[in-house]
Amino acid sequence: MKLDDTITAIVTGGASGLGETTARRLASHGVKVTIFDLNEERGAAVAADIGGRFESVDVTDIESVETGFTAARAAHGPARILVNCAGIAPPMKTVSRHRETGDVRMHDLALFAKIIAINLTGTFNCIAYAAAEMVDCEPLNADGEKGLIINTASVAAEDGQIGQVAYAASKGGVKSLTLPVARDLAREGVRVNTILPGLFHTPLFDALPPAAVESLSASVPFPSRLGLPDEYAALAIHMAENAMLNAATIRLDGAIRLAPK
Repeated sequence: MKLDDTITAIVTGGASGLGETTARRLASHGVKVTIFDLNEERGAAVAADIGGRFESVDVTDIESVETGFTAARAAHGPARILVNCAGIAPPMKTVSRHRETGDVRMHDLALFAKIIAINLTGTFNCIAYAAAEMVDCEPLNADGEKGLIINTASVAAEDGQIGQVAYAASKGGVKSLTLPVARDLAREGVRVNTILPGLFHTPLFDALPPAAVESLSASVPFPSRLGLPDEYAALAIHMAENAMLNAATIRLDGAIRLAPK
């Protein structure tokens, strides 16, 4: 796919972190970008800065997603690229003991369901709406390519740590749906890929003490540092431009394999 001002894109979670940087990189190629996020102030500011559009969208809500896609299509035309970056990662063990009383506490089921709803169901919700638009589009090139979907999983899909049971389950689901969705959409000329980032410098790390960040950076074999959002965005751009990348799940992690904790 050639990236230029004839291409339209939607980036979920595009108000910050990996999503924001990807939205900016796409826009730098001339792509018309719509950001989906719940952070209205930040999302609108990023969209204005890149000459794009912002829609307040809850990826877990079907009506909210439908409204967002309708507005984006009215402004820019049907989506040719979807990048799913919306997600949360609150930690909790399957069971844990109170330090003083020894009482056992089970994982909060509502929190488990919320993580699955945002990270997995929300990802698929956006996939379905984007795919429905893409398959009705005219091919972009001689290959018959109509669109591209890029999902964000995590190395936790394969190396889930202590306290990551819900997060790992959600990201494992995103990884697992990549191949069947790519097969579903292959005859329609729509590609589907998933990136599994390792430890990346996102706003989450800004709240950690410098010593903690240094320790986490040192745990990455090479390069021994946190990944940069622009490195994620660069892979997303390459996925768009390289038509043979389809049904791929790629670890972007500096060779890290997460320890239990």
